[in-house]
Amino acid sequence: MKNTVWIGILFAVVVLGAVVLSSLRSQPYQCRVCVTFKGQRDCRTASGETREATQRAAVTTACAQLASGVVDSSQCANTPPDSVDWLKGN
Repeated sequence: MKNTVWIGILFAVVVLGAVVLSSLRSQPYQCRVCVTFKGQRDCRTASGETREATQRAAVTTACAQLASGVVDSSQCANTPPDSVDWLKGN
């Protein structure tokens, strides 16, 4: 095989390994956030390295279901959550 094929295979293995390792690594924080935006409510769970990043990820994921477009997404992300339940890392 050509060198470029081997380099491509090696690159794919490295990327796949990084994805697997990062998903298996234990996250110290986990929370469930419920958000109401424009009369609709959604709850999502997220894990993360810090409390702030974890809560932000959960809100962003909930808002992805509730908002359409950049403006709505931004407004939803700035809406205070109805509830934040810390499942791990109180």
